[in-house]
Amino acid sequence: MKIKVLKFNTVKSTNNEAIKLIKKNFTKPTLITSINQTHGKGTMGKKWISKKGNLFISIYFKINEKKIDIKKLTLFNACLIKKVLKKYSKYKIKIKLPNDIYIKRKKVCGILQEILTQKKKHYLVVGIGINTLVNPKNNNFRSISLIECGYKKLKNQLILRDIKHSYEKFLSDIVRSDLSLLIKNAYKK
Repeated sequence: MKIKVLKFNTVKSTNNEAIKLIKKNFTKPTLITSINQTHGKGTMGKKWISKKGNLFISIYFKINEKKIDIKKLTLFNACLIKKVLKKYSKYKIKIKLPNDIYIKRKKVCGILQEILTQKKKHYLVVGIGINTLVNPKNNNFRSISLIECGYKKLKNQLILRDIKHSYEKFLSDIVRSDLSLLIKNAYKK
């Protein structure tokens, strides 16, 4: 299933842009990315520190809540992003449950899920912030940038492409498979 890509120069939050689009009835699976994010969102109302040069994206798609276990989907999203980032790090990548990605005991990525109900349909918005080039300073945890961990020349466009393709495969597979099996296979890798 193809995902449309929308690119912005500056947004308050890519998740907020996704929610606006869904409310305007633009409901096809979409990936939103922005060069700058002025009010990034983290879990439990926290802020995501959005340093210029890093990767800020949100992906949204319609879900059937009866068919999808949201807790399992949270783990799946973390596993999917971990698998993508493995290509760009020479160090082991770990998931800190429920939704953070760590390298060398430092946070490199945060994932935020939001569910929006519009016209009796449910949409999952997955916000992904990746410290690709700059690691923000934070008093609550240590952070790291992906470029500090890599052995390849790092380009946000390549990571964006890999994430898009992974979600396109997921959306195609979920039509044919049980989510539990997809998660089990993703977590093994």
